[in-house]
Amino acid sequence: MTPMLPPDLVTTLRPLLAAEALAEAHGGPTDPGDLEQAVWLRLLEHLDAERPLTDPAAWLRTAVRDEAHRTRYTARRERPYVTEPADDLQRGPEQRVLRADRYRVLHAAVRRLPGRCPRLLAALLSPKDLTYREIAGELGMSQGSLGPERSRCLGCLRRMLAQEVATPGPWGKE
Repeated sequence: MTPMLPPDLVTTLRPLLAAEALAEAHGGPTDPGDLEQAVWLRLLEHLDAERPLTDPAAWLRTAVRDEAHRTRYTARRERPYVTEPADDLQRGPEQRVLRADRYRVLHAAVRRLPGRCPRLLAALLSPKDLTYREIAGELGMSQGSLGPERSRCLGCLRRMLAQEVATPGPWGKE
């Protein structure tokens, strides 16, 4: 069971936490909001361990400093990839053939969908990278109904593809 923070504790600590997180995050690699969320989580974990807080304000200051230190430590040691790891895997001829086959199967399934779904998903899959406003104008529908319609179409596509692709049983047996 997840412990609940006492409302008075939240009300009391929220301004202090916001100020401490802003001060610790200044010029660092983390966002003050992320730091606040991490400290609230630590507080919940602390309360879950059923250890009473004798001085909540002091605990909070220490927790903010610790989280900020951990974030800075992690950021110093992280190194960005020069290239995306997936790029290395998709350069060979086998990978290109497999990717082309997946696209062919996907587009064939999209064409078999009912109603406006084929046109909607084709527009979403278009290499032109159309905006919702452009897609809505092209399909003659309101921009607000585009999201729900897309969800319905994707659900239908998901069900269709699930029926066509045999789901392997345990240990890869069909």
